[in-house]
Amino acid sequence: MPRPAATEEPSPPRRPAGPARGNYDLVVALFVGLLLISNIGATKLIQLGPEVAVGGYPVLPVITDGGAFLFPLTYVLGDVLAEVYGWRRARRAIVVGFVLAALMSLTFWVVAAMPPASDWTLQQAWVSVLGFVPRIVVASLCGYLAGQLLNALVLVRLKRRTGGRRLWLRLLGSTVVGELVDTVVFCTLAFGSPGSWLGGDSIPLESLVNYVVTGFVYKVLVEVVLLPVTYLVIRAVRAREPEPVEPG
Repeated sequence: MPRPAATEEPSPPRRPAGPARGNYDLVVALFVGLLLISNIGATKLIQLGPEVAVGGYPVLPVITDGGAFLFPLTYVLGDVLAEVYGWRRARRAIVVGFVLAALMSLTFWVVAAMPPASDWTLQQAWVSVLGFVPRIVVASLCGYLAGQLLNALVLVRLKRRTGGRRLWLRLLGSTVVGELVDTVVFCTLAFGSPGSWLGGDSIPLESLVNYVVTGFVYKVLVEVVLLPVTYLVIRAVRAREPEPVEPG
């Protein structure tokens, strides 16, 4: 008798070529990574230039921190998240960054509290740089959360008001609001005298004003310089989305 023909299982349908999930996860990973690196860099204050005063106000040296190198890029990626994915998904990325930044600080505190090995002589140096300073941590987390949420919210609101036109206005307008709030909150809580109860060092009022103005102007200028790059990144990310994204 002839053997019955073997039955073959139907092959699974082929997925269409091209990206299937878009780049949201990649943008979020870069966003959070830059945030964490910047937070570590921000533990060092930087002074650039000779001492110059105009009318008793110190114009130079420029006072900033190590986070100034990469932190402005988090606002570029924050703009990408809000512009391409909308308020809800941008807010989710911002909250993820907040939670991981808090976890990083808590981890450094636990590690610093653990007894060092007998032949390890860098305990004090490690604690000085990465140790848990409540004042800096609170200032960083508060400034980041307020600034990034306002940046995303303003961009989305402007997008609705302009009907999706004038991207440059949305990018710059949201950055001015977000960076201003972020800089003022962080600098005031981290180095102003009202926060002395949280520990850490205070700086004179003149230096604090210099710090705030310099940080704000620098971050906004970086956004202006990188505006063409932000345009290209937004266009590239949106083009790689498998389906149109409905901002929300």
